[in-house]
Amino acid sequence: MDDPIVIAEGLHKHFGRTHALRGLDLRVPAGTVCGLLGPNGAGKTTAVRILATLSEPDAGHARIAGHDVVGEADQVRARIGLAGQYAAVDEKLTGRGNLRLFGRLYHLPRREAHRRADELLERFGLTAAADRQVAGYSGGMRRRLDVVTSLILRPQVLFLDEPTTGLDPRSRGEIWDSIRELVADGTTVLLTTQYLDEADRLADDIAVVDHGRVVASGTPDELKATIGDRLDVVLADPAMLREAATVMHRLAGTDPTMTGAESLSVALTGGGVRLADAVRELDRAGVAAADVSLRRPTLDEVFLRLTDRGGANDGDSGQESDRGSGLKKEAVR
Repeated sequence: MDDPIVIAEGLHKHFGRTHALRGLDLRVPAGTVCGLLGPNGAGKTTAVRILATLSEPDAGHARIAGHDVVGEADQVRARIGLAGQYAAVDEKLTGRGNLRLFGRLYHLPRREAHRRADELLERFGLTAAADRQVAGYSGGMRRRLDVVTSLILRPQVLFLDEPTTGLDPRSRGEIWDSIRELVADGTTVLLTTQYLDEADRLADDIAVVDHGRVVASGTPDELKATIGDRLDVVLADPAMLREAATVMHRLAGTDPTMTGAESLSVALTGGGVRLADAVRELDRAGVAAADVSLRRPTLDEVFLRLTDRGGANDGDSGQESDRGSGLKKEAVR
């Protein structure tokens, strides 16, 4: 479990004058899910394309299951699967026909391609729809079929690039179940996603990418611990907003942010503040609170803290959208 099956060291990639990767390092243990997170344009898709042998780095190197992604690309391709951001299935074929086609494209003998297609359809709950034209599939079924096609050769490493984008909650849950099944069988999954709850639920480890490099990594809980607990206050009287902000600043040492017309939140990076302390200090200041709570930060808050840019995005160009933006903080002073 602890031996890295995916290793990237010092990856650099340019697209014209844009420096998409700036020394990206990554290690993914076998049999785990690694969530690759970052703003649009941070370099995630470029990194996946290099690891999947679809692009070559300008500097640095990467290995999959001990094989170099440039010098031994054929060996790498025999060990990986890839499902991109958009379903790459033929809508005019049936689900079974798509899987048989992919099996043949992977040079499986006809009988083996047919057997493998039937096996995957049954395993991932697509048997009932197997002989229907894919054009009539729901978005979730189509996406699940796309993921299944990447499993024809039983890959050791599966790259999933935003696999649940645009899906409804039920369909997302079905994809999550499929990913958990694969990992239980020993497949290593490298997952890029814009849904942070998805990474929180699925990933054993997370690597946050910004400006072409990994800026933080660890388990979801480890990343949350880096920014400390949060103190949330909902006021009974919005007129006491400034007084409440003064108390929260005194407790935390930083300005709180408005999370609503009557609510404030602040990170307790130093620790040591108890709920009773906050209630007592608010009471002393004459601030009536409808609710006071201490909580662990969400992964969204960690992400925003780590990728707060406040400036131009100079990540990917041509490979990923360049629409990423930093967190706009509304501090109350």
